[in-house]
Amino acid sequence: MRWFARRLVFYVFAIWTALTINFLLPRLMPGDPLAGMLQHLSSAQLAANPGIVQTYQALLGGGHHSIWQDYVTYLGRIAHFNFGIATSHYPTPVSEVIGRTLPYSIFLVGVAFLLAFLLGTGIGMVAAWRRGGIVDTGVVPLLMALGALPAFFISLLGLYFLGLRAHWFPIQHAYDTDLVPGFSWAFLSSAFRHAQLPILSVVAAYAGGWVLNMRTVMINTIGEDYVAMAHAKGLRDRRVMTRYAGRNAILPPLNGFAAQFASAVGGLVFVEYIFSYPGVGYTLQEAILGSDYALAQAILVVLSVCVILANLIMDLLNLLLDPRLRTG
Repeated sequence: MRWFARRLVFYVFAIWTALTINFLLPRLMPGDPLAGMLQHLSSAQLAANPGIVQTYQALLGGGHHSIWQDYVTYLGRIAHFNFGIATSHYPTPVSEVIGRTLPYSIFLVGVAFLLAFLLGTGIGMVAAWRRGGIVDTGVVPLLMALGALPAFFISLLGLYFLGLRAHWFPIQHAYDTDLVPGFSWAFLSSAFRHAQLPILSVVAAYAGGWVLNMRTVMINTIGEDYVAMAHAKGLRDRRVMTRYAGRNAILPPLNGFAAQFASAVGGLVFVEYIFSYPGVGYTLQEAILGSDYALAQAILVVLSVCVILANLIMDLLNLLLDPRLRTG
């Protein structure tokens, strides 16, 4: 519990730091962020909403308040999930825009990264256990070559060859445009079909790193005494590989899961833009290009919190898998 309490304090501090940096970014940018946001609104819209200028002054700074007053107001708005109005989606609130796009991104990056981790560690485990075999000499080099390419480049390759040329997958949007989003089989099956190629691109981009990491650690683990003892007891080869060698070898790769997840979240902007996938990454790029600072700020807050929560979940998994943390 002491270990978990220290980690929890660290993550609370990390969230506060992310919120503070997000607060300062618009104030450090050249120009007037408030003018950039309001230029998308017509004079009739401004006349119909006389308080919108004061609202965004409190959100981005300006007016007659000090920066400390603006900071307290900003934290209060964050605590109540009040990010203002998205000028690029006027008059939709920012929270509604994020609530509409975030599930697509959670599904995309969550499923893709989990598959990349499971596939990479599994292949790395088998490749190390049977060095020189087909998996070690054929599959591992292929995945490592793909892992050397950035995710957006692999997405472009998949879009061209598997989408435009082979017509195996849809190439844009998150579902068929003639469907209404909802919990119906037609919509869910269409959403899954449209997500297949983006998921495949992310898996191809990140599985190679897990393969190399797991293979390296697994080779060192195979030479440990407890693995030799398991063989001497006459245990089945697969059980020794998974329960003895694999369980201990997976701890170092698991420690790097959150860092790789943060990298995948960063690349999410480009992957979603290439496939016109309406997640928060695509929305963030639209917000930045459209000078919608309120929406961009809110998305950065959400992404930062998601990455921090991923780190916290990985720490909890380490606590369950590593008995040294429970006894230390």
